[in-house]
Amino acid sequence: MNKIDPLLKDFASYLSVERGLSKNTVDSYCMDLKGFSAFLSDKGNNIKSFTREDIVNYMGKLKDDRRSTASICRFISSIKGFSKFLIIEKIISEDPTETLRLPMQWERLPKALGMDDIKKLLNLDHEPSAFSLQPLFIRDSAMLELLYSSGLRVSEIISIKVNDLNFEGGFLRVMGKGSKERVVPMNHRAMEKIKKYTQELRPDLIKNRQSPYLFLTNRGMPMTRQRFWQVLKKFGDMVGLKLTPHTIRHSFATHLLEGGADLRSVQKMLGHADISTTQIYTKVTVDRIKKVYLEHHPRAK
Repeated sequence: MNKIDPLLKDFASYLSVERGLSKNTVDSYCMDLKGFSAFLSDKGNNIKSFTREDIVNYMGKLKDDRRSTASICRFISSIKGFSKFLIIEKIISEDPTETLRLPMQWERLPKALGMDDIKKLLNLDHEPSAFSLQPLFIRDSAMLELLYSSGLRVSEIISIKVNDLNFEGGFLRVMGKGSKERVVPMNHRAMEKIKKYTQELRPDLIKNRQSPYLFLTNRGMPMTRQRFWQVLKKFGDMVGLKLTPHTIRHSFATHLLEGGADLRSVQKMLGHADISTTQIYTKVTVDRIKKVYLEHHPRAK
């Protein structure tokens, strides 16, 4: 009996007694974990100290062994349950499975706007009616331009502080997931719109108070996630597009890759911990190229 068997026995007991799972389910979980344990053992590691990278590598092995998507999904469920058990037992302090995605998510292609739609969206500031109908349009236009300029998440854009901006260098300091700081570039248009907002509107919003945050509500409070979604919906309605923050972020990444950017650079700008998360965009660009080829090459059909 190897060293990890007692731990797996404890986990099996936890699944059946505390979680009330059936014997078949418990046996399946343990079978998955025995395979993972053997994989770790071959690499000189053990099941008490595995990392997210170990899990991803093992999933890659399962794919290479032509295991079904259902089998890989079940392994992910097994390892997630086991990780929670290890945390409960205080054997580990951080969950290595926290950001794992299911296989069906690997193939889910992000929706990206075409360049014509992006131009239509970001050129609304050339419409005089936009300013007269929307008192906060200067702020909203700056946020939207920055969202596409730098590929930010909603949580990141509403958390930007004035001191995070570096206009001279043309970059922005961002606090991303897991409190990881990164530096992302800003384009000229985004900087100009932000300057216009900070000079013409932000002083009226903040009045005589102080706030470190860049984007403020009409009451001078930090922008909220809900309010940002409302702003985006309003812009989408103005140009006849259904928008989400992810749509803009996906467009940012897709357009960079289509323009020739390398995957590692895009990964850093997006703040992805694992490059496999960024690699999905390469499939997006390949699919677009194939579509253009099929539509326009005289011998493609």
